[in-house]
Amino acid sequence: MKRREFITMLGGAVAAWPLTARAQQLVMPVVGFLHPASVHAAGDQLRAFHQGLKEAGFVDGENVAIEYRWADNRTDRLPALAADLVRRRVAVIATVGTSAFAAKAATTTIPIVFVGGEDPPALPGRAAT
Repeated sequence: MKRREFITMLGGAVAAWPLTARAQQLVMPVVGFLHPASVHAAGDQLRAFHQGLKEAGFVDGENVAIEYRWADNRTDRLPALAADLVRRRVAVIATVGTSAFAAKAATTTIPIVFVGGEDPPALPGRAAT
């Protein structure tokens, strides 16, 4: 999937969220961002993520909130981090590469948007579901 397709898909997912009125105040949708590295190592991906949201009309802290979870290159932490986002009841989880498997294992109801260089169902040991 190309960057532009990812941005379009993420923007569509964010735009599709229903905003609930409660006490005449809109509830801000929350995006979970799960990454296997650190914030410093993911600088380009993070900038592209924010740019994609901006192009779709969403700005962190203004009309969307983002919950970040960083594994700091400890992939064994990904399942717990994904589960934390599920407990937070995010509207969508955005992730990269095989981190999507941790997100998928944590939820069957929250949409997962990911970008990666490979086709996840085609990876060895992974069955399409």
